[in-house]
Formats: sequence, structure tokens, C-alpha cells
Amino acid sequence: MAVRVATSERSPATTSPAHSVVGSDGPAVRRLGTVGRSAPAAVRRPVTVGRSAPAVPAVSARLLGPLARRIAETRDDTTVAREAAFVQRQWDVVTKLTSYFSPEIRGVEHVPLTGPALVVGNHSCLFYMPDAWITGLAIAGRRGFDTPTYALGYDLLFAIPGVGPYLRRLGLLPAAPEEAAAALGEGAAVLVYPGGDQEACRPWTKRNRVDLAGHTGFIRLALEHHVPVVPVVAHGSHDAVIVLSRGDRLARLMGLHLLRIKVFPIVVGPPFGVTTALVPPLPLPSSITIEFLPALEWRRHGRRAASDEAFVASCYEEISGVMQATLDRLQRERPHPVARGVSNLMSRVVAR
Repeated sequence: MAVRVATSERSPATTSPAHSVVGSDGPAVRRLGTVGRSAPAAVRRPVTVGRSAPAVPAVSARLLGPLARRIAETRDDTTVAREAAFVQRQWDVVTKLTSYFSPEIRGVEHVPLTGPALVVGNHSCLFYMPDAWITGLAIAGRRGFDTPTYALGYDLLFAIPGVGPYLRRLGLLPAAPEEAAAALGEGAAVLVYPGGDQEACRPWTKRNRVDLAGHTGFIRLALEHHVPVVPVVAHGSHDAVIVLSRGDRLARLMGLHLLRIKVFPIVVGPPFGVTTALVPPLPLPSSITIEFLPALEWRRHGRRAASDEAFVASCYEEISGVMQATLDRLQRERPHPVARGVSNLMSRVVAR
């Protein structure tokens, strides 16, 4: 197997490769169906633009409006659910693809073997998100195929024909607090990336900064559901693509908020040079290290702590600080992940 795992404890075989997430602060109100079965239909969420939303050019509104409506419809389509057998069949494929990044896993023993848990990571590398897939593989390898594992992902992904059902069968869910709450209620491990597109599209110069974007919904979720929070830190992933700018202003001018997209990154890389997310460069084979940290046991403070703003703020500072300290250490250990990744890739090619 291409992924190196440094751990003192292993579980039997495994579940799904996970994906990306956007943090949210809304209430948890809806439950999923049982794993492997279709969930009941949910109330459709209409896409609206609030009074404070930026003005949308007429052309953008005409072009993006239908897609926004499709996103609203497909995110609530729960006729396709996670399938353990499908996850198992995709295991080798995802493992081979992520081996391009010479991944190393540390501390996976901190992920509970059973029961609900919230795994919180730093988000990197645009929509490629190799760290998210590698993290999902590690959680799956720890808990087994039949133990439910989910991740939250962009709404837009579920509107792409063929892609949405594929991701749902792997265990990806639309990024919404009610989805995460329902999964935790099933006893699942849920992988979340609160930083969302703000962190995933941060400039390359800030690649070694953890930015959870001020989102605290995941903290309230953990407290309300009385589950452990396992931080996981990825190093090297954001070195794979050089982001020049998030493109926040461009996104606003294009009306992308209709699709819940706040960025339109400007990037540079082979073979196109300076380009945008519409014509993205190929990711570099940066060596990625994933390190799971000991669980933060906020549960002892009780469910009522979820409504204590000061306590929630202190939890946010705690997890941000712990994750940043780990990323700083990994950066000192491996200051040149691209060079290391290229070396590892060349060694494997020569060995063949």
C-alpha cells in the first residue's frame, strides 16, 4: 500500500475515502436514513439572495440561476446513500491515485474505533484536496468498511451529473450542519473542514497557516452531540498548487455567491502558467504528511456549553492553536515537501 502509517494500533479492513467540507453555524434539524438505505426526502431549500448580498449582473443571474436551482434540488436528494461494498471496491483506486503525493499517516490511533466522532482538518489545495482523500483513507483503514464514515462536501459537487451519486456512495454529504448531526446520530465518524474555500484557496504564501475562517458551528455540533473532536493536520498539500490570489472580488463580481462560492482563485503552474480555476494547473507531486492529534474532550463541559459564546470562542482558539503548532512543527521537519515528493516519485519510477 502506498500510504505509510505510523501508529501503534490498527483495526480490521476499512471504509470510504473522504472529501472536503465547508464549516457552517446553522442549527441541526434533519436526520439521515440508516446507512445503506435511502433517507426520507427533506424539505427543499430555495436559493435566495439576502438583502446584504452583492448585486448580481443580469448575465450572471441568467447563467447561474438554473445551476443554483439544480444545486438546491440535488443536495436534498437522498435516494443514494453510502454503500460499504462500493467503498471497498474503490479503495485500491483511490490509494493508487493518492500515492502520487507520497503520503505518510501519523497518529491514526487517536481516531476512535467505534462510535461517533468529529474529525476536524485544515483544508488545502483547491478542489484537488489530496489531503482530504488521504485523511479519509486513513479513517477508513482505522474503523473498517462497515463502520460508517462520512465527510461533508461542496453543494456544487452534488449537482454534477454522475459525480453526485458517486460521491454519496462513498459517504460524502452536502456541507450542512443537519447532515453532520444526522451522521453523528448514526454513530459515524464525520470529517469536516471548517475553513472551506477560504482556507482551501488561500494564497501560497499562507500555505503553512491554519485558517478555520472563524466558523464555530462544528464546536457547537460536537458539544450538542457529546462527541470527541479529533484534530487532523495536513502538511505539504497546499504546496502542490501555487495560489496567487483567492479571487474574492472576482467571485463577487461574477455573482458566484448564488452557488455559495466565495472565491475564484488565480493560480500558476504547468502547463498553462498563470491561469484560473476554470483551467487549473496540474498539481505538483508534493509529499503530504497527515497527523491526527489526541481528541479534545470538550464533552465534560456538557451540552449546555454549546450556547456559551465565551466557551465556544475558547474552544475555537484551542483547536486553532493546537493545529497551528502541529503544522509549524511539520514545516520545520519537512521544509521542502515538493522536492521530497519529486524525489520519492522518481525513486518509485526507477525501482520499477
